[in-house]
Amino acid sequence: MDEIPGWVGDDVWRSRIPRPHVWGTRERILGRTYGVLDNAALHRRLDLTGVRVVAGFSEALTPWSVLLRDGTRIDAHRVIDARGLQPDPTLAEQTAFGIVVPTIVAAPALGGADAWFMDWRPDNAAAPGDPPSFLYAVPLGDDTVLLEETCLVGRPGLPQAELRRRLDTRLAARGVAVPANVEVERVRFPVQAPRETTSVPVFGARAGLVHPGTGYSVAASLTAVDTVVAALRRGHDPSKSLWPWPARTVRRLREMGLSALLDLDPSATAGFFDAFFALPVTRQRAYLSGRTDVTGTVAAMWTLFRTATPATRRTLARAGIRTGR
Repeated sequence: MDEIPGWVGDDVWRSRIPRPHVWGTRERILGRTYGVLDNAALHRRLDLTGVRVVAGFSEALTPWSVLLRDGTRIDAHRVIDARGLQPDPTLAEQTAFGIVVPTIVAAPALGGADAWFMDWRPDNAAAPGDPPSFLYAVPLGDDTVLLEETCLVGRPGLPQAELRRRLDTRLAARGVAVPANVEVERVRFPVQAPRETTSVPVFGARAGLVHPGTGYSVAASLTAVDTVVAALRRGHDPSKSLWPWPARTVRRLREMGLSALLDLDPSATAGFFDAFFALPVTRQRAYLSGRTDVTGTVAAMWTLFRTATPATRRTLARAGIRTGR
Protein backbone atom coordinates (compact mmCIF):
# COMPACT_ATOMS: atom_id res chain seq x y z
CA MET A 1 0.00 0.00 0.00
CA ASP A 2 2.95 2.34 0.49
CA GLU A 3 3.45 2.42 -3.30
CA ILE A 4 0.19 4.26 -4.03
CA PRO A 5 0.44 8.07 -4.34
CA GLY A 6 -1.47 10.11 -1.78
CA TRP A 7 -3.79 11.79 -4.30
CA VAL A 8 -5.51 8.46 -4.99
CA GLY A 9 -7.17 8.68 -1.58
CA ASP A 10 -7.85 6.16 1.13
CA ASP A 11 -11.22 4.86 -0.04
CA VAL A 12 -10.04 2.71 -2.95
CA TRP A 13 -9.15 -0.41 -0.95
CA ARG A 14 -11.17 -3.59 -1.01
CA SER A 15 -9.07 -5.13 1.75
CA ARG A 16 -5.95 -4.40 3.80
CA ILE A 17 -3.59 -7.04 5.14
CA PRO A 18 -1.18 -5.64 7.76
CA ARG A 19 0.71 -8.93 8.14
CA PRO A 20 1.00 -10.78 4.81
CA HIS A 21 2.92 -14.04 5.08
CA VAL A 22 5.37 -15.70 2.71
CA TRP A 23 6.73 -19.24 2.68
CA GLY A 24 9.89 -20.09 0.79
CA THR A 25 11.54 -22.81 2.83
CA ARG A 26 10.05 -21.41 6.04
CA GLU A 27 7.33 -19.00 7.13
CA ARG A 28 8.02 -15.27 7.30
CA ILE A 29 5.90 -12.17 7.86
CA LEU A 30 6.41 -9.20 5.56
CA GLY A 31 7.01 -5.80 7.08
CA ARG A 32 4.69 -3.93 4.72
CA THR A 33 0.90 -3.65 4.60
CA TYR A 34 -0.58 -5.26 1.52
CA GLY A 35 -3.81 -4.07 -0.09
CA VAL A 36 -6.29 -5.24 -2.70
CA LEU A 37 -7.72 -2.42 -4.77
CA ASP A 38 -11.46 -1.99 -5.25
CA ASN A 39 -11.65 -1.53 -9.01
CA ALA A 40 -14.99 0.28 -8.99
CA ALA A 41 -13.84 2.68 -6.26
CA LEU A 42 -10.60 3.39 -8.12
CA HIS A 43 -12.53 4.10 -11.32
CA ARG A 44 -14.72 6.56 -9.43
CA ARG A 45 -11.61 8.24 -8.02
CA LEU A 46 -10.15 8.62 -11.52
CA ASP A 47 -12.93 11.00 -12.49
CA LEU A 48 -13.54 11.59 -16.21
CA THR A 49 -15.88 14.56 -15.80
CA GLY A 50 -15.26 16.93 -18.69
CA VAL A 51 -13.53 14.26 -20.76
CA ARG A 52 -14.95 13.13 -24.10
CA VAL A 53 -14.78 9.34 -24.33
CA VAL A 54 -14.82 7.78 -27.80
CA ALA A 55 -15.28 4.00 -27.75
CA GLY A 56 -13.61 2.13 -30.58
CA PHE A 57 -10.71 -0.03 -31.73
CA SER A 58 -7.52 1.73 -32.78
CA GLU A 59 -6.13 0.81 -36.17
CA ALA A 60 -3.20 3.21 -36.50
CA LEU A 61 -1.56 5.89 -34.36
CA THR A 62 0.59 8.93 -34.98
CA PRO A 63 1.79 11.41 -32.34
CA TRP A 64 -1.19 13.62 -33.29
CA SER A 65 -3.98 11.32 -34.49
CA VAL A 66 -5.73 7.99 -34.00
CA LEU A 67 -7.41 6.09 -36.82
CA LEU A 68 -10.17 3.78 -35.60
CA ARG A 69 -11.13 0.51 -37.23
CA ASP A 70 -14.44 2.01 -38.44
CA GLY A 71 -12.55 4.72 -40.35
CA THR A 72 -13.04 7.50 -37.80
CA ARG A 73 -10.00 9.75 -37.38
CA ILE A 74 -9.43 11.59 -34.11
CA ASP A 75 -6.94 14.45 -34.13
CA ALA A 76 -5.22 15.52 -30.93
CA HIS A 77 -2.55 17.85 -29.63
CA ARG A 78 -0.78 14.77 -28.29
CA VAL A 79 -1.51 11.03 -28.45
CA ILE A 80 -0.43 8.76 -25.58
CA ASP A 81 -0.55 5.02 -26.24
CA ALA A 82 -1.79 3.28 -23.08
CA ARG A 83 -3.32 0.17 -24.68
CA GLY A 84 -1.59 -2.32 -22.42
CA LEU A 85 -0.01 -5.54 -23.65
CA GLN A 86 -1.27 -8.69 -25.32
CA PRO A 87 0.29 -12.15 -24.79
CA ASP A 88 3.33 -12.58 -27.02
CA PRO A 89 5.41 -15.77 -27.31
CA THR A 90 8.61 -13.70 -27.29
CA LEU A 91 7.81 -12.10 -23.92
CA ALA A 92 7.98 -13.62 -20.44
CA GLU A 93 4.53 -13.82 -18.92
CA GLN A 94 2.68 -14.50 -15.68
CA THR A 95 -0.21 -16.96 -15.56
CA ALA A 96 -2.55 -17.93 -12.74
CA PHE A 97 -5.76 -19.79 -12.02
CA GLY A 98 -7.80 -18.89 -8.97
CA ILE A 99 -11.13 -19.31 -7.24
CA VAL A 100 -13.04 -17.06 -4.83
CA VAL A 101 -14.48 -18.89 -1.82
CA PRO A 102 -16.03 -17.93 1.53
CA THR A 103 -13.53 -17.16 4.29
CA ILE A 104 -14.59 -20.18 6.32
CA VAL A 105 -13.90 -22.44 3.34
CA ALA A 106 -10.45 -20.91 2.76
CA ALA A 107 -9.38 -21.18 6.41
CA PRO A 108 -7.51 -24.52 6.07
CA ALA A 109 -5.51 -23.13 3.13
CA LEU A 110 -4.54 -20.02 5.11
CA GLY A 111 -3.56 -22.08 8.14
CA GLY A 112 -3.91 -19.14 10.52
CA ALA A 113 -2.09 -16.62 8.28
CA ASP A 114 -3.79 -13.33 7.42
CA ALA A 115 -2.83 -13.90 3.78
CA TRP A 116 -0.23 -15.67 1.67
CA PHE A 117 1.62 -13.27 -0.59
CA MET A 118 3.65 -16.26 -1.80
CA ASP A 119 3.46 -19.84 -0.55
CA TRP A 120 5.99 -22.05 -2.35
CA ARG A 121 5.33 -25.22 -0.35
CA PRO A 122 5.34 -28.29 -2.63
CA ASP A 123 1.89 -29.64 -1.74
CA ASN A 124 0.63 -28.82 -5.25
CA ALA A 125 2.25 -32.04 -6.56
CA ALA A 126 4.26 -30.29 -9.27
CA ALA A 127 6.47 -32.83 -11.01
CA PRO A 128 10.21 -32.57 -10.18
CA GLY A 129 11.95 -30.35 -12.70
CA ASP A 130 8.72 -28.71 -13.91
CA PRO A 131 8.31 -24.92 -13.66
CA PRO A 132 7.28 -24.02 -10.10
CA SER A 133 4.14 -22.23 -8.96
CA PHE A 134 2.97 -20.79 -5.64
CA LEU A 135 -0.26 -20.19 -3.77
CA TYR A 136 -1.45 -16.58 -3.60
CA ALA A 137 -4.22 -16.36 -0.99
CA VAL A 138 -5.69 -12.97 -0.03
CA PRO A 139 -8.92 -11.84 1.65
CA LEU A 140 -11.09 -9.68 -0.60
CA GLY A 141 -12.88 -7.76 2.15
CA ASP A 142 -16.38 -9.19 1.70
CA ASP A 143 -15.94 -12.41 3.68
CA THR A 144 -14.36 -14.08 0.67
CA VAL A 145 -10.80 -15.14 -0.15
CA LEU A 146 -9.03 -15.48 -3.49
CA LEU A 147 -7.04 -18.73 -3.68
CA GLU A 148 -4.83 -18.64 -6.74
CA GLU A 149 -2.10 -20.90 -8.11
CA THR A 150 0.42 -18.61 -9.78
CA CYS A 151 3.27 -19.11 -12.21
CA LEU A 152 5.35 -16.04 -11.43
CA VAL A 153 7.19 -15.93 -14.77
CA GLY A 154 7.62 -18.25 -17.70
CA ARG A 155 8.21 -18.16 -21.42
CA PRO A 156 5.53 -19.34 -21.82
CA GLY A 157 3.82 -19.41 -18.45
CA LEU A 158 2.20 -22.56 -17.14
CA PRO A 159 -1.12 -23.32 -18.89
CA GLN A 160 -4.44 -22.85 -17.13
CA ALA A 161 -5.23 -26.56 -17.00
CA GLU A 162 -1.98 -27.34 -15.18
CA LEU A 163 -2.45 -24.47 -12.75
CA ARG A 164 -5.98 -25.63 -12.02
CA ARG A 165 -4.76 -29.19 -11.41
CA ARG A 166 -2.08 -27.92 -9.01
CA LEU A 167 -4.55 -25.70 -7.15
CA ASP A 168 -7.05 -28.55 -6.78
CA THR A 169 -4.28 -30.82 -5.48
CA ARG A 170 -2.96 -28.22 -3.03
CA LEU A 171 -6.37 -27.37 -1.63
CA ALA A 172 -7.31 -31.04 -1.26
CA ALA A 173 -4.05 -31.66 0.61
CA ARG A 174 -4.96 -28.87 3.05
CA GLY A 175 -8.50 -30.07 3.59
CA VAL A 176 -10.30 -27.33 1.66
CA ALA A 177 -13.75 -28.43 0.49
CA VAL A 178 -14.38 -26.28 -2.60
CA PRO A 179 -18.07 -25.52 -3.17
CA ALA A 180 -19.71 -25.95 -6.56
CA ASN A 181 -20.05 -23.00 -8.95
CA VAL A 182 -17.32 -20.83 -7.44
CA GLU A 183 -16.17 -17.63 -9.10
CA VAL A 184 -13.07 -18.28 -11.21
CA GLU A 185 -10.18 -15.95 -12.08
CA ARG A 186 -7.83 -16.65 -14.98
CA VAL A 187 -4.68 -14.59 -15.43
CA ARG A 188 -2.28 -14.28 -18.36
CA PHE A 189 -0.25 -11.19 -19.21
CA PRO A 190 3.33 -10.28 -20.20
CA VAL A 191 5.65 -9.06 -17.46
CA GLN A 192 7.92 -7.25 -19.90
CA ALA A 193 7.20 -4.83 -22.72
CA PRO A 194 8.58 -5.15 -26.25
CA ARG A 195 11.23 -2.67 -27.33
CA GLU A 196 8.97 -0.61 -29.56
CA THR A 197 10.43 1.91 -31.97
CA THR A 198 7.59 4.37 -32.32
CA SER A 199 7.25 8.11 -32.22
CA VAL A 200 4.05 7.82 -30.16
CA PRO A 201 4.72 8.12 -26.40
CA VAL A 202 3.59 5.06 -24.45
CA PHE A 203 2.35 4.74 -20.88
CA GLY A 204 1.41 2.07 -18.34
CA ALA A 205 2.16 -1.58 -19.02
CA ARG A 206 2.90 -0.77 -22.65
CA ALA A 207 5.68 1.56 -21.49
CA GLY A 208 7.38 -1.11 -19.42
CA LEU A 209 5.93 -0.09 -16.06
CA VAL A 210 5.20 -3.74 -15.25
CA HIS A 211 7.64 -5.05 -12.65
CA PRO A 212 9.16 -8.16 -14.29
CA GLY A 213 9.59 -9.84 -10.91
CA THR A 214 6.02 -9.39 -9.64
CA GLY A 215 3.80 -8.51 -12.60
CA TYR A 216 2.50 -5.42 -10.78
CA SER A 217 2.05 -2.18 -12.75
CA VAL A 218 -0.92 -0.24 -11.35
CA ALA A 219 0.97 1.47 -8.52
CA ALA A 220 3.91 2.37 -10.77
CA SER A 221 1.54 3.80 -13.38
CA LEU A 222 -0.40 5.86 -10.85
CA THR A 223 2.84 7.19 -9.37
CA ALA A 224 4.15 8.15 -12.83
CA VAL A 225 1.03 10.14 -13.79
CA ASP A 226 2.19 13.44 -12.30
CA THR A 227 5.56 13.17 -14.04
CA VAL A 228 3.98 12.59 -17.44
CA VAL A 229 1.30 15.26 -17.01
CA ALA A 230 3.90 17.82 -15.94
CA ALA A 231 5.97 17.03 -19.04
CA LEU A 232 2.94 17.45 -21.30
CA ARG A 233 2.04 20.77 -19.70
CA ARG A 234 5.57 22.04 -20.35
CA GLY A 235 5.55 20.74 -23.92
CA HIS A 236 8.32 18.21 -23.19
CA ASP A 237 8.65 14.62 -24.40
CA PRO A 238 6.78 12.56 -21.78
CA SER A 239 8.83 9.44 -22.61
CA LYS A 240 12.05 11.15 -21.59
CA SER A 241 10.47 12.38 -18.38
CA LEU A 242 9.17 8.88 -17.64
CA TRP A 243 12.55 7.26 -18.22
CA PRO A 244 15.42 9.33 -16.77
CA TRP A 245 18.68 7.43 -16.42
CA PRO A 246 17.97 6.10 -12.89
CA ALA A 247 14.70 4.55 -14.07
CA ARG A 248 16.40 3.05 -17.14
CA THR A 249 19.15 1.62 -14.95
CA VAL A 250 16.69 0.07 -12.49
CA ARG A 251 14.71 -1.43 -15.36
CA ARG A 252 17.90 -3.00 -16.70
CA LEU A 253 18.71 -4.44 -13.29
CA ARG A 254 15.19 -5.84 -12.94
CA GLU A 255 15.47 -7.41 -16.39
CA MET A 256 18.61 -9.10 -15.09
CA GLY A 257 16.55 -10.45 -12.21
CA LEU A 258 13.87 -11.68 -14.62
CA SER A 259 16.49 -13.49 -16.66
CA ALA A 260 17.73 -15.19 -13.50
CA LEU A 261 14.20 -16.25 -12.50
CA LEU A 262 13.62 -17.80 -15.92
CA ASP A 263 16.89 -19.76 -15.65
CA LEU A 264 16.63 -20.72 -11.98
CA ASP A 265 16.52 -24.45 -11.27
CA PRO A 266 12.93 -25.19 -10.15
CA SER A 267 14.19 -26.93 -7.02
CA ALA A 268 16.04 -23.74 -6.01
CA THR A 269 13.11 -21.35 -6.38
CA ALA A 270 11.73 -21.66 -2.85
CA GLY A 271 15.19 -21.10 -1.37
CA PHE A 272 15.76 -18.09 -3.61
CA PHE A 273 12.62 -16.37 -2.35
CA ASP A 274 13.37 -17.36 1.22
CA ALA A 275 16.69 -15.53 0.85
CA PHE A 276 14.98 -12.53 -0.73
CA PHE A 277 12.39 -12.14 2.01
CA ALA A 278 15.13 -12.47 4.63
CA LEU A 279 16.53 -9.15 3.34
CA PRO A 280 15.82 -6.00 5.39
CA VAL A 281 12.45 -4.50 4.48
CA THR A 282 14.13 -1.38 3.06
CA ARG A 283 16.03 -3.50 0.54
CA GLN A 284 12.99 -5.57 -0.35
CA ARG A 285 11.09 -2.35 -0.98
CA ALA A 286 13.90 -0.88 -3.07
CA TYR A 287 13.84 -3.84 -5.44
CA LEU A 288 10.07 -4.31 -5.55
CA SER A 289 8.92 -0.69 -5.54
CA GLY A 290 11.75 1.81 -6.07
CA ARG A 291 11.56 2.49 -9.81
CA THR A 292 14.38 5.06 -9.67
CA ASP A 293 16.27 3.78 -6.63
CA VAL A 294 19.49 2.58 -8.26
CA THR A 295 21.47 2.40 -5.01
CA GLY A 296 18.78 0.46 -3.15
CA THR A 297 18.21 -1.93 -6.05
CA VAL A 298 21.92 -2.69 -6.39
CA ALA A 299 22.23 -3.18 -2.63
CA ALA A 300 19.31 -5.61 -2.59
CA MET A 301 20.68 -7.62 -5.53
CA TRP A 302 24.22 -7.71 -4.12
CA THR A 303 23.05 -8.84 -0.68
CA LEU A 304 20.90 -11.55 -2.25
CA PHE A 305 23.83 -12.69 -4.40
CA ARG A 306 26.10 -12.99 -1.36
CA THR A 307 23.55 -15.01 0.65
CA ALA A 308 22.40 -17.31 -2.17
CA THR A 309 23.63 -20.87 -2.65
CA PRO A 310 26.61 -21.40 -5.00
CA ALA A 311 24.35 -22.84 -7.73
CA THR A 312 21.99 -19.86 -7.50
CA ARG A 313 24.94 -17.45 -7.56
CA ARG A 314 26.09 -19.03 -10.83
CA THR A 315 22.60 -18.52 -12.28
CA LEU A 316 22.56 -14.89 -11.15
CA ALA A 317 26.02 -14.30 -12.61
CA ARG A 318 25.04 -15.79 -15.98
CA ALA A 319 21.93 -13.61 -16.04
CA GLY A 320 24.04 -10.52 -15.33
CA ILE A 321 26.46 -11.34 -18.14
CA ARG A 322 23.68 -12.08 -20.61
CA THR A 323 21.65 -8.95 -19.76
CA GLY A 324 24.78 -6.77 -19.89
CA ARG A 325 25.57 -7.70 -23.47
